[in-house]
Amino acid sequence: MTHLYQIDGMSCKSCTAKVKSELLKLGEITEAEIQLAYPQAKLTMSNHILVSTLQNAIARAGDYKITETGGMPVHETVGGQSNNWLKTYKPLLLVFAFIIMVATLASFRDGKFHTMYWMHYFMGGFFIAFSFFKFLDLKGFADSYSSYDLLAAKWYNYGMIYPFFELGLGLAFINNWEPLVTSVVTVALMGFSSIGVIKAVMSKRKIRCACLGAVFNLPMSTVTIVEDLLMVAMGIIMIAGLV
Repeated sequence: MTHLYQIDGMSCKSCTAKVKSELLKLGEITEAEIQLAYPQAKLTMSNHILVSTLQNAIARAGDYKITETGGMPVHETVGGQSNNWLKTYKPLLLVFAFIIMVATLASFRDGKFHTMYWMHYFMGGFFIAFSFFKFLDLKGFADSYSSYDLLAAKWYNYGMIYPFFELGLGLAFINNWEPLVTSVVTVALMGFSSIGVIKAVMSKRKIRCACLGAVFNLPMSTVTIVEDLLMVAMGIIMIAGLV
């Protein structure tokens, strides 16, 4: 269900960003479009939220007041996806399929398949591809990421620089730069990131996953946990093979 709201007190893009960040922290809000022009807020919810609850949320961002101006029913599930699992996660599955294909083709040397090469190329492709989607809407990613990541929730700018970390790791894996250091950083970064994901999934909060940035409305689920922990596991395997 989508509803339109008027928000008084916003005067700049920084205001809209702060309001959006606080609203997305509410578990029932799956998408939020905040702007200075009327209508200032277009909120998509899994369950209807009282205006008083919305007011309490945006009050944390500043001296803002929200009132409902109308609504329009939208026959969608969380994030605008259908109940079909395959259709919901099609973008994510396609990205993984292409990365696996390229990594596999690049890992054949002298007619032999090299597992360590494959892991380097897979992890490099993973970080580069996923950072690309985040860069398409950096602020949108930061807004979504701050709704569940432990550090981004306290320091918003962490969400703005996180894609740069992913891009750097991707380039490092592809170029085999300091593989031990790169693997350790990967385990630390993805391990910490998975904590916020696990907490969000266990609390059954219906929020949007930011793994592919703000381009696709993927719901947070165990798929996201597997994605993060897979990178942690591969990083640990690479560390074990280097020490």
